[in-house]
Amino acid sequence: MNDNATLSTGKVWLVGAGPGDADLLTVKAARLIASADAIVYDHLVGEGVRALFPAHSRHIYVGKKASRHTLKQEEINQLLVELAAEGLAVVRLKGGDPFIFGRGGEELEILQASGVPFEVVPGVTAAAGCAAYAGFPLTHREHAQSVTFVTGHLKDGSVNLDWPALARPGQTVVFYMGIGAAEQICQQMIAHGLPSLTPAAVIRKGTLPEQQTLLATLGTLPQRIAESGIKPPALIVVGSVVNLHDKLNWFEKS
Repeated sequence: MNDNATLSTGKVWLVGAGPGDADLLTVKAARLIASADAIVYDHLVGEGVRALFPAHSRHIYVGKKASRHTLKQEEINQLLVELAAEGLAVVRLKGGDPFIFGRGGEELEILQASGVPFEVVPGVTAAAGCAAYAGFPLTHREHAQSVTFVTGHLKDGSVNLDWPALARPGQTVVFYMGIGAAEQICQQMIAHGLPSLTPAAVIRKGTLPEQQTLLATLGTLPQRIAESGIKPPALIVVGSVVNLHDKLNWFEKS
């Protein structure tokens, strides 16, 4: 895209909307949204971001919740191809970053095979944004020398992950889409070597005014989730950086 307000027609921009707070939207993403002919957006695109959609564009919701999909992924792929074939400048808007558990790669493969030109605009991924707003530095020289992002819900519905690698000390692990599998996640992390007292937390609706941070350990997290009734969208964070919440929690105290 050139630095002007005119977008190429018959093209798709795969854009990350960030974790929810509209102020975390990139300048380029905001410019594209303002000029798009059509915006195809997901459930996790924040209300503040949606408020920026221009009246002149077509707004097409294709959100997915657990077991409730507006459109199947194959139908979304085809929709993008059809909109571009109409000669429209299309913004495909996804919560967080489109390449971090956003199925962005799958959609681009279809566009490429169909001869549709595209560009990618990264966004602040949910793990980085939500952890920052909860006061969890994902890496810290005294706590975590690495960070791993992992899905808590595989395509086949299982949670068959590389547990020995995830249970290594000295790292932070962030589970996307893991609330429904929290008990299994905690059991497996403990079974593969992490102490049951390892700090763990859930961040719900991170970066938004209604953000909730639930502190626990691997041994207590499933019960704490059940008692609180916390529901998706939420992330699970495992690692000793969780203990820094009381010191570094700037957002929920403000």
